[in-house]
Parts: sequence; structure tokens; C-alpha cells
Amino acid sequence: MTNRHEDKSPAAALQGLRVLDLSRVLAGPLCAQMLADHGADVIKVEPPAGDETRKLGPPFAVTGDAAYYTAVNRGKRGVVLDLSTKSGQEDLLALLDGIDVLIENFVPGTMARWGLDYEKVLQPRFPRLVHCTVSGFGSDGPLGGLPGYDAVLQAMCGLMSINGDMQSGPTRIGIPIVDHLTGYTAFSGILLALYERSRSGMGQRVDAALFDAAMSLLVPHAANWMYSHQEPRLLGSAHPNISPYDKFLCTDGYIFLGILNDRQFKRFCDHVGLSHVLEDERFFSNAGRLQNRDALRELIEVALSSFSRDPLCAELMGCGVPAGPVNSVSEAFAQPHSRHRKMTVERDGYHGIGVPVKLSRTPGCPGSNPPRFGEHTAAIFHEGGVPPTLTCA
Repeated sequence: MTNRHEDKSPAAALQGLRVLDLSRVLAGPLCAQMLADHGADVIKVEPPAGDETRKLGPPFAVTGDAAYYTAVNRGKRGVVLDLSTKSGQEDLLALLDGIDVLIENFVPGTMARWGLDYEKVLQPRFPRLVHCTVSGFGSDGPLGGLPGYDAVLQAMCGLMSINGDMQSGPTRIGIPIVDHLTGYTAFSGILLALYERSRSGMGQRVDAALFDAAMSLLVPHAANWMYSHQEPRLLGSAHPNISPYDKFLCTDGYIFLGILNDRQFKRFCDHVGLSHVLEDERFFSNAGRLQNRDALRELIEVALSSFSRDPLCAELMGCGVPAGPVNSVSEAFAQPHSRHRKMTVERDGYHGIGVPVKLSRTPGCPGSNPPRFGEHTAAIFHEGGVPPTLTCA
């Protein structure tokens, strides 16, 4: 039995894949949701207290669950198990029969304490099982086994040190970017393990750590530091290697210029009345523009002060200069291209973000509405012919 929305094409890339999602909050559930969007049958297993994100509101959906929970749990069926009890552990083992992927984000060592250690128990019993663990720091090393949270990892791994300006100081990136990337890392790792399993017939452990994901985000700042031995500094919205690559104020709001080469710079200057700047040796090359970025910024700000942002961005993009308005969230979703790319999902009882991975022959599709707490417990255990010890309607 699958949990696909009624308009889902039967030719989903992961159709037939069965996933048990024990994870909570963001990274693990996001990974499982992406698997569900591409056809996997995902069973979400929650503890009696439920996933914490159900209560992280307002705002709340009509079901009473927080909007946060709905963002990463569509396309799943819901089961409630108390894995801290012997009966709950036995129920989990019964559920694992025929499961391809297990995703969990417990503090490392928790599964072993419950008698569900991968190497000693799960792998011998379910040799084809791919076991994905999502954790803060991994299971070993100086920080191994410690709990991890997105903002804390942003701080520890240098991301905050390069985000913000001199006035704000180091600043948390406005989305849980480490959790998001860890979800995608787990998703990629699972697909890699499944591909290898098609040759060997054997599953393996996928280790997705927030620490590793956060460190991998330091491009190009880490490489800059490794080669120059100079500590990256706060630049606001600017780029450490490219200029002009920053936000600039027009008459009615900000735009962002992403000028990468001399050709684009010339087109930009010609379009906004800065042709004379092209004769200034300070700005002949990107290296010169970087060294004189403050002087260049002043010239650009004066030139753009008479332009409206949306028409200017359209004109610049039309002549090959990357530029875009700095939109609000509502403005971003109101863009015609957002609708064209199907990045908004709206249906009875559910609003969400569309599927970012586009496949031509086996396209993904947003799955059914997120499960209510324990909604499918009885039905799922009935499928396996095993009566659950804990049933929630």
C-alpha cells in the first residue's frame, strides 16, 4: 500500500521502496518526505509524545498541527510506538520485515540501548536494510554522541562568522540551512546505498551528521582561508571573490546584482549610465573591482537611485546581466515562474512547497496530506498480520 496523492503518476522513481521513518523535527523527516514525493511508501513512527514540530506554532493547520510539522511530513502514514519498552521494540522489529530503509535521528547509542543496534541486531536479521542515522556530530570522535541543533552548528562551524555585517555582527542564517543540507545529504546517501545494494544485495549504514554538512557549506570561504591564511570577514550580502556581487537600493526596494565577468560589467554600466566607469583603471578587472569595492558601490548606488527595481531587473536580465529583486516570501511565491515550476502545493487541508527534483520520465509529486498523530497505526499492523501493543486512532 502506498500513500500517494490521488493525482500521482504510477511511474514514480522510487515506487516499491518501503521506508520506516523514526526521525523527528527537520533533517530526517525532510529526507523521508523527499523519498515519499518520489513514490516511496513511508511510515512515520512517532513516540507517545509525538514529533516536537506538531506543537511549534502558531500558525497551526486545520488539523491542529503546527504549520512547521506539515512542511516536512507529507506523503507518509503515521504510527505510534513507544520504543523505550520491550513491546514497542518487538513491534518495530515486526514492522521492519520487508522495509528497505530505516531513518532515525536519535542521540547515538540510543538504538543500541534499546537492543536495536544496527551491526549486532538489525544487519544480521535484515541484511538488505539501509540504516540512515542523522545526528549532530556522528557517533565517535571528540564530540561524538552529543546532541546537535542547527543554529549551534552554524555557530561552531564558522557559518555565523561569515554571515552578517559589521553592524549586526555574526548572524544566524535565516533558515535552518544545516538541517536542510543534512536532509539532502541523508537523501543522497540513501540513494547511493540503494544503488550499491543493487549490485551486492547488502544494505549498509548511512551516517549523516549536521557537523559535516555545516563544514561542507564553507565554499569558497574555507578554500580562501586555506590558500591565503586570512580569516574571512563579514561582508553583509557581498561576495568575498566577486564584485559587484551585492544588494543595491533602487527607488522602491533592493535588487541583487550577480556580475561575474567583465562582459557583464560592461553591459551593466552601459545600461545604467555608468559607461565612464569603464575607463577607470580601478575597475578594469574583477581583482581591481574587489580592491576598490567601496568606491564602486558608491557609484552604483547613485546610478540606481533613479531606477525602479522590477523593470530594471527585467531589463538587465534581458541583456545578459544577472539581477533580481530582493523579494519577500510572499513575493517569491507570487512569481509566475514559481507557479510554472509547480513550487506551490495548495489543496484542501494542506499548503506546501513543491518538489524541487524534477525527473522527465518518472516525475515526483507531492504526497498525501501529513498524517494525523497515530492515524494509520492499526491499519499498518493489520497489513503485516501483527496486532500492535499500542494503538492510537
